[in-house]
Amino acid sequence: MSTVGNSTNIFWQESPIGKLERQKLLNQKGCVVWITGLSGSGKSTLACSLSRELCTRGKLSYILDGDNLRHGLNKDLGFKAEDRTENIRRVGEVAHLFADAGLICIASLISPYRKDRDACRAMLPDSSFIEVYMNMPLALCEERDPKGLYKLARAGKIKGFTGIDDPYEPPLNCEIEINQKDGVCPMPSAMAGEVVTYLEDKGYLHE
Repeated sequence: MSTVGNSTNIFWQESPIGKLERQKLLNQKGCVVWITGLSGSGKSTLACSLSRELCTRGKLSYILDGDNLRHGLNKDLGFKAEDRTENIRRVGEVAHLFADAGLICIASLISPYRKDRDACRAMLPDSSFIEVYMNMPLALCEERDPKGLYKLARAGKIKGFTGIDDPYEPPLNCEIEINQKDGVCPMPSAMAGEVVTYLEDKGYLHE
């Protein structure tokens, strides 16, 4: 799907203003918070709560939501394995640009394949790719079914649905893992707080 490498006679244009100068303007450090997990695991809920919490602290973030991106940037892609890979590659490239601009980019996508997420991690330098795994049981996600997709997949009306007839490969070494506590899902504010604490500890919330 990708045309990368096919163009000729192109040259990288350096900017007179660099990442460090942009970060100084914003008083924060650019990074990518990549939220992965099954449909219905709470990715969008965490992304929105995290963005709101960062805003209250005067920090600039931007959410790249998987469904939203398929309305525009990735509207030409389906859900075959190769399309999923290209979908994630494009989002990774955009996330990289946002991080380079000095923003805290919150990418919220199922992103089921480990190699695709790892490829996005490899785009970013100095450990600024923060993988957050929403490790919620399939049964819970299916019970929630906010978009009615599990019901359609179980009825055979959707093919290749992650967690039903297409695999989800969980992270092996994610920075943050969100789990149920004693069978109860954490509140959105608590999940966001865990990510914010990580960002604080790693120095991303100040220049």
